[in-house]
Amino acid sequence: MMKQHKRKILNTGVKKEFQRWLLIRIAGAVVVSGVIAAIVLYFYSRQEIGESFYTAHITVRRVSDLLLPVILAGSAVSLISGMLLAVFLPQKIAGPLYRIEQELDRLGKGDLTVQIILRKDDTLKDFASVVNLNIDELHDKIKDIKTGLDDIDPAALSPDQQHAIELLAKLKV
Repeated sequence: MMKQHKRKILNTGVKKEFQRWLLIRIAGAVVVSGVIAAIVLYFYSRQEIGESFYTAHITVRRVSDLLLPVILAGSAVSLISGMLLAVFLPQKIAGPLYRIEQELDRLGKGDLTVQIILRKDDTLKDFASVVNLNIDELHDKIKDIKTGLDDIDPAALSPDQQHAIELLAKLKV
């Protein structure tokens, strides 16, 4: 019976560089939107207090009446920065994933010469290098099998064995 491992809620030990990269971008967007919202709130509240102080005919029933436009502006800034993050951050991950997927599709069709090549600053380079190592090992093993099969007399093989050899011959190594 296999022992099931309990998943940690927060595991910072796995792929530290990737987690750091992602955290910096998300935290940066949150901090920038918070700072912009605070600046908008500061200048708007300063302006409103000054105007209401000098012009006595403005009646303010609640502070929330004054702050509602500021809260909406801050929310809009946060929403826009969050949307920008949501649009651009996945591109840094989706591009390399798409490339890896395309090459693995070629591998699945029998091309064992596949090498996943990502751009210099792409994310997931570690993952691509591990996949490349596994492809290389698979390539070497299949090549050894094909070399060993050259010594076998095809007439001595069953139809299933001959079919297996034909399938191996179709692999691009």
